[in-house]
Amino acid sequence: MPKALKTEQSTNSNIVLDKTDLIILNLLQQNARVTVKEIAEKVHLSTTPVHERIKRLENTGVIKQYAALVDHSKVKKGLMVICYVSLKEHSKTAGTKFIKLIHALPEIIECYNISGEFDFMLKVVAENMDTYYDFHVNKLSQSENIGNVQSVFVMGVIKQTHVLVH
Repeated sequence: MPKALKTEQSTNSNIVLDKTDLIILNLLQQNARVTVKEIAEKVHLSTTPVHERIKRLENTGVIKQYAALVDHSKVKKGLMVICYVSLKEHSKTAGTKFIKLIHALPEIIECYNISGEFDFMLKVVAENMDTYYDFHVNKLSQSENIGNVQSVFVMGVIKQTHVLVH
């Protein structure tokens, strides 16, 4: 798992970004390996102020981490499943145990605490239906606090992006 950047989190969640910051963010979202020199050319600044802007974006937590996006099917994780999970008990202790379980299961690549009928939405990847069944029965469902799990199988990806800033 990629390690998140060490940040000095700002207490102000509304960090002011100017047009140049937004362009830099967009370029980094499109290609995190773009060089400071290439960014500087595109935003018409020298490399030093671009480097300082990137460091500020990292230190304030605007940029959380850099990562390589992997094609799931090329690493034998071609089955994607959205799991809706409800817990039997909603105490702090029970929630903490469930969250520890989520972090311990590498098949779960995303987890959201949601409102509505279910408590959590998980994005799970597996090699195939047999490996997902094994994950569901022998790992996820073994947690004593799982009330209900509903699995929805992704048949095709229509849009998938990591770009937040345009």
